[in-house]
Amino acid sequence: MFAMIHSHKGHLLGIAVALMTQASWAYSSTTSECSLNNLIHILSSIASPLSNTAKVLSVTPVRQNESYGDPNTPHGLPPMISAQLPELCAVELNVSSSKTSSYTISLFLPTEWNSRFLATGGGGTGGYINYLDMGAGSQYGFATMSTDNGHRSAPDDIEWAYKNPQELTDWGWRAMSGSVELSKQVIKGYYGDDIQYSYYTGCSMGGRQGLKEAQLSADSFDGMLIGAPPWWLSHQVAWYSEVSNAYYPVDDPKSIPSELFSTLIAQTVIDQCDEIDGVKDGIVSDTENCHPNFDVLLCDSIGSNSSECLTSLQLETLANIYKDYYIGSEFVHPAFELSSEPGWSQSLGSGLITKFATDYIKYIVYEDLNWSLDQYNSSVYEQLKNHKSSAEIDADQFDMSPYRDNGGKILMYHGLSDSVVVTRVSSYFYQQVKVAMGESLPITDWFRLFFVPGMLHCQGSQPGVDAPWHINGAGQNWLTGPGAYSVPGFEDSKHDALLALMDWVEHGNAVDQIVATAWRNSTDPSSGVWKQRPICSYPKTAKYSGVGDVNEAQNWYSELQMTPLSVVALSVKAKRGFRNLRPGSAARRGLRKTQLIAYRIRAPTRLRV
Repeated sequence: MFAMIHSHKGHLLGIAVALMTQASWAYSSTTSECSLNNLIHILSSIASPLSNTAKVLSVTPVRQNESYGDPNTPHGLPPMISAQLPELCAVELNVSSSKTSSYTISLFLPTEWNSRFLATGGGGTGGYINYLDMGAGSQYGFATMSTDNGHRSAPDDIEWAYKNPQELTDWGWRAMSGSVELSKQVIKGYYGDDIQYSYYTGCSMGGRQGLKEAQLSADSFDGMLIGAPPWWLSHQVAWYSEVSNAYYPVDDPKSIPSELFSTLIAQTVIDQCDEIDGVKDGIVSDTENCHPNFDVLLCDSIGSNSSECLTSLQLETLANIYKDYYIGSEFVHPAFELSSEPGWSQSLGSGLITKFATDYIKYIVYEDLNWSLDQYNSSVYEQLKNHKSSAEIDADQFDMSPYRDNGGKILMYHGLSDSVVVTRVSSYFYQQVKVAMGESLPITDWFRLFFVPGMLHCQGSQPGVDAPWHINGAGQNWLTGPGAYSVPGFEDSKHDALLALMDWVEHGNAVDQIVATAWRNSTDPSSGVWKQRPICSYPKTAKYSGVGDVNEAQNWYSELQMTPLSVVALSVKAKRGFRNLRPGSAARRGLRKTQLIAYRIRAPTRLRV
């Protein structure tokens, strides 16, 4: 870890944020000394089992505009160095979680504190400290936290879990849960004052972490900004394996050349689905009302150009790729969403996602280094869903009444073009929560879901499409330069999902839409705004009014256009008692079989092939 002087000048959001009143956004400047001895004293004064197993690794005063982070970032990640920071105290702690495992917690404690706490999640297998999102949060005045989840790894590496059940438990839930609890206690000791509101932000596996923590500890957060969560990871791994086998082997006549995913197939979807929202711009906004006919791709002769058509066998493969995964009558996992085709190459064949699924089964489920993808079948799925790790990792406790009743709010978002965590797992989760909790209170009182047309996994869009996607979701500012935070140039609750969440939690202003932004150079806000478009609360979608510039948000409106997925009720047994059992307990594992009975989420098929 290090701190260094940075020449560029940062700025704080401060009391000028539009959604906050002068009183509610007041900063606290009453802090204690940023020193090793003081943090050791604070830790020793905390009466909890966690503090008894914790130690202070380092304490670093960081002056305004300095940088802080880890220069030795695991492979596959950008440098985890947060730049242009406000004045703060950087604290590193380590907590022993068992005789053989421990996890690291990092805290940014700004001198000008807004009396709020922000926990940040990681991505992939999460073996790193997310200094970038911590730094962005500190610009608002949050005391921010991240954990390495008990190991160090690249995002797609799961080999560390091989015969390491304690580290797996840390990653599944224990490191985040302990980090949130201990961080709050340290923050109170450091500032000598209570935290007024606690928030969470995380995308991908970070989204799963947030949901899992809220299901285990209803009072951890007042509001959560959750992006693209692989909350049903055991089922997701099964689906990855099944759909890849439908595509394998690549030299089989049934296999579709991967380059056709982003060209022929993607263009067919755009041609037939793009204009449903009223604009021909390459952005598919309403997938529920699109029913593409892929018969138009059928090669009309043996000599047809293979880059311009598909054989009947390849069309059958395409149908299988788009098909929701059932084993008998049991629903296992939803399929890819329309408009996600350009990213399929990483989830099929030899892509990183396929490798992750294979390694998950190899290292965690079977602990068999010789296991390979071609061995996948329905019995492997049974092992996956009943394995003890699934209870610790999957965030499938749909009755979140304790969180709701504690006043908690969830703002969830997901890119419609996501091919890593398929979009419809979020709508499925939303509907299952709605069914599990009944209709006594509308789900929209505390949980709102937003689909971002054209957005890939957590951030970005396809080159040439350049859909608006920046809403200040977790990790989005990784792309927009040193010291970036919020939505540069639009630091308000209309454009910034975190500020919108805060406004909802603290002032009761529910979030109906968020304006997403795209710049002319997608990662450079100084290049100027190119497109802005409202992202609507599910099941509404944005539709062009027919008047004015299509790239300006005010010329779009929200329309009830998506058809909510159909679900059946959870069993009574699954709804009762499950939430009170800790992960890994025998009783909780016994309930899983009842809880995970299949639900049909879509009646008629959408595709004709």
